[in-house]
Amino acid sequence: MKPFLFAMLICLVGCHSSNSQSRIANSKEQAKEIDLTKVHESIEVFFKKYKEEGTSKAVDYIFSSNNLLASPDQLDNLKNKLDSTRRFIGNYKGKVLITEKDASSDLVLLTYLVKHEKQPIRFSFIFYKPDTEWVLFKFQYDDQIISELEDSGKIYFIK
Repeated sequence: MKPFLFAMLICLVGCHSSNSQSRIANSKEQAKEIDLTKVHESIEVFFKKYKEEGTSKAVDYIFSSNNLLASPDQLDNLKNKLDSTRRFIGNYKGKVLITEKDASSDLVLLTYLVKHEKQPIRFSFIFYKPDTEWVLFKFQYDDQIISELEDSGKIYFIK
């Protein structure tokens, strides 16, 4: 009888421990989701401005969280290059989240496929939370997503 009670006690302690660990993991995930709400809101506003008000307003908005990130000349250069790209690839048609990765609860990367009439481009946003507020740490765009997709289908990647 004693071995049976001992086994039951171990089972109950083990089950309680794994349930509490599961609850802790779930609460951390929920906190993380809530924590990224401001990041997602910033990106949604960025894309709304990108569509409705143009590149300049969108870039100004997304960089407004961190005015130490780029000089006015650098921002003007970015806006001009992105405007030039948009003229070539056509009107904005929408976006799709490709990936969301975090290095910690204070550093996150979001990458989007940005659809235009003639071809897609990729936008990558890195946000950093040095204290309590998220700030843009890095923004870049490129058109290499097509060639990367093609490369991923090559035989030396398929093994």
